[in-house]
Amino acid sequence: MICYDITDADRALIDTAMAALERSYDGHYHVVGAALRCQNGRVYAGVNCDGIHGSCAEFTAMGAAVAAGEKAFDTIVAVHKNAPNHVVAPCGNCRQMLFEYGPDIRVLVNDDEGKLVKVCVRDLLPFAYVEIPLQDGM
Repeated sequence: MICYDITDADRALIDTAMAALERSYDGHYHVVGAALRCQNGRVYAGVNCDGIHGSCAEFTAMGAAVAAGEKAFDTIVAVHKNAPNHVVAPCGNCRQMLFEYGPDIRVLVNDDEGKLVKVCVRDLLPFAYVEIPLQDGM
């Protein structure tokens, strides 16, 4: 697994995700924030939205970016106020979504010792599902 250098822009991304969380935190429905930086430098934030079918913070941040016309993604982070470095790893569903929208997107996570690291989503989702194109007659 290759780890990339943590930059000031990455720390600012964590701050953006924490600010989104702080604006919406209600102790129940909105407890995770996320921030997504696109390759053009634009940043989009999101929070989890619970309910019967709920949506993770990473999904809402990606949805905001895609709705704005973004197609090239650089780095994403999810945060919780009580997590080490305030950073939480994406769930399996989010890992698959990130892989599908940006197979080379970088993700800020904590390593096994609690140190903040930046890795490619491919490293978080080995053997990812890849859609198999249909052939004529199938």
